[in-house]
Amino acid sequence: MSEMVFESVTDLERVANALHRAQKITALTGAGVSAASGIPTFRGADGLWKKVRAETLATPEAFENDPKLVWEWYDWRRQMVAGARPNAAHDVLAQWTREQSGFTLITQNVDGLHEKAGTERLIRLHGSIWHVRCWQRCTAGRRDWRDDTTPFPTLPPRCPHCGGIVRPAVVWFGESLDASDVARATEATDCEVFLTIGTSAVVYPAAGLVHQAKRRGAFTVEINLEPTEASHVVDVALHGPAEKILTNLAALGRSGSD
Repeated sequence: MSEMVFESVTDLERVANALHRAQKITALTGAGVSAASGIPTFRGADGLWKKVRAETLATPEAFENDPKLVWEWYDWRRQMVAGARPNAAHDVLAQWTREQSGFTLITQNVDGLHEKAGTERLIRLHGSIWHVRCWQRCTAGRRDWRDDTTPFPTLPPRCPHCGGIVRPAVVWFGESLDASDVARATEATDCEVFLTIGTSAVVYPAAGLVHQAKRRGAFTVEINLEPTEASHVVDVALHGPAEKILTNLAALGRSGSD
């Protein structure tokens, strides 16, 4: 597939100028940001594993019925992510968070690549594939902890505190997001520029953040490979690979500050 970026230079310049002027910037990322790192989006044609749709595995009911099957999927994903490296999109966003105290990054991704790239002030709406918690919610294991074991020696893995099974500390379909994370993300929509990057714009409440930012007066931008439901809402829609567009924006920003 061609790596050509399909947005106009004029739109790139508008966005680069807005980013250069803004003191408060918020970005929301989805699975499309990690595509160039070799991480499947689990939507569309690449959303199958052992002929099972990801959406049918990522539920509390699926875990309760067959925790071994669900953990086989997550263990496979962890092994795949463990060998992946952040791509240019992760690197540009991480650099912006380090260089600009008013830049906040919100992600729907659970792969940990933003963290690996050195991102600061990251809000993980859907948790982390590298964190687990006790399924039985024992006293010592009810809080998430990081476990980098890959592959697990036995599946499902066991809680070191009570011996019961543990679950991935991710937000499954049908579960509520952490209220404090939602509050922080909502607060971050009070910004001058809001970027929605590599997300399908169909999973709420994350998909609603760009609407909130626009209502609060932000200059809104979509960066995505293809048009989404947010494309007609934002001020500028840039369609192409996120890693290419963000690299171009970063280059324009550097040239504009010279």
